[in-house]
Amino acid sequence: MPPKAVWALVITGAAGFMAALDNLVVTTALPAIRKDLGGGLEDLEWTVNAYTLTFAVLLMSGAALGDRFGRRKLFVTGLAIFTAASAAAALAPGIEALIAARAVQGVGAAITTPLTLTLLTTAVPAARRGLAYGIKGAVDGLAVAGGPLIGGTLTEHLSWQWIFWLNVPLGAALIPLARLRLQESRAPEARLDLPGTVLVSGGLFGVVYGLVNANAHGWTSPGVLTALLGGSALLAAFVRHGFRAERPMLPMRIFGNRAFAGVNAAGVFMFLGMFGSIFLLSQFLQNVLGQSPTEAGLRMLPWTAMPMIAAPLSGHLADRVGSRPVLIAALALQALGLAHFALVMSPDVSYAAQLPGLIVSGIGMGLFFAPAAKLVMSGVRPAQQGIASGANNALREVGGALGVAALASLFSAQGGYDSPQRFVEGLTPALWAGAAAVALGALAATLIPPLRGGAGPTHLPVTEIADGAAPESRPAGAGKPTTDGGGRGRRGGGPGR
Repeated sequence: MPPKAVWALVITGAAGFMAALDNLVVTTALPAIRKDLGGGLEDLEWTVNAYTLTFAVLLMSGAALGDRFGRRKLFVTGLAIFTAASAAAALAPGIEALIAARAVQGVGAAITTPLTLTLLTTAVPAARRGLAYGIKGAVDGLAVAGGPLIGGTLTEHLSWQWIFWLNVPLGAALIPLARLRLQESRAPEARLDLPGTVLVSGGLFGVVYGLVNANAHGWTSPGVLTALLGGSALLAAFVRHGFRAERPMLPMRIFGNRAFAGVNAAGVFMFLGMFGSIFLLSQFLQNVLGQSPTEAGLRMLPWTAMPMIAAPLSGHLADRVGSRPVLIAALALQALGLAHFALVMSPDVSYAAQLPGLIVSGIGMGLFFAPAAKLVMSGVRPAQQGIASGANNALREVGGALGVAALASLFSAQGGYDSPQRFVEGLTPALWAGAAAVALGALAATLIPPLRGGAGPTHLPVTEIADGAAPESRPAGAGKPTTDGGGRGRRGGGPGR
């Protein structure tokens, strides 16, 4: 790779690592946070979901801001917000202040994350993007899976506050590097969709709020019913807005591309099952098996380490055999790993019994990221890559937030913290639900059309969306998308639409 591509990979990889790490870094610190700051299960859920929810809601707005005002400029702005919010979380005097700081962290991550993939795609030559996506996927996968280990080690040997202090020097170093080493780019016609942002924000908040509070207040309580029904109505209005608005934040016609629709559905189910399961498993290791935070993180090391090996391999495999079969295999392995946990779960389960599930889940997670990124970025024209990246990351985070809320709700309905046996009685059906969700993701991935004529990204259908037109798919040889001086997509070398 040329030097500018290497710098882009290092900077975007480090920024993506911070954002992905904070999804689950608090999981092994939850017992310590609960002891120090107080709070019940609902508060612990919001400690995780305050981040994932604002992250998910604002991701597409972050992509649009970058397209409009400059991707490097907004990337640096997002890093600054994330770094400052991390310091605020470390200094939080109570659980409410911590939840608020986590929400602001999500805002910074929402601005930064979709721009990492766009900046990387711009800097890396097309022939090397599979490798670049594989390396970045390894870093992202390591951050997601390594969160419990890093959080547990810092919590035990320093304090839970250090899981947030860790971001401060890294963010402070990345800000000047990004300004010096990344190239500025923008899409001048991009603009914010405020009605769409309000609809999706209110809708997601209502649904997640209802799921989190359902067991504490009852599924038929006025507050829970209002939140669930109102949130669902707002999300339905957001979908309608995406079809009818002239320039929506998420053009629903983009999902007319089967590759794009399939990979996003797979991502939602993958993160739903994985996030919800890890949220509960990390507490099981400490609350039931009596392990320290560091021991809990070390016991999950096979899950943590496997993405470092599998993710670069998945990028190579996606280049050679295509992204679709690698994605299906990744999801099937993750589902098998979670099902294994559900089968062997007991209050005194041995580590040897857990080990196969840890290894298989780690391989599945590591294989997922690179082919998913390749399908997302190859399935749309360059002018749509920012919104495609934002939509993909947003939908994954929605899946993660719903997973924590839904699986914790199932756990509360069937078990609780009263005794080890009660914890297992709630955990087992939640793990089966997580495995089923990831299996549905594998099924969704089978709907992605096979590549024609080769395995490289240039053989994926290209979706063009401009001026409210319906998507159109063509093989890459029939005129690749280019950009005219005004930033509007057109087809070069081929007939007009």
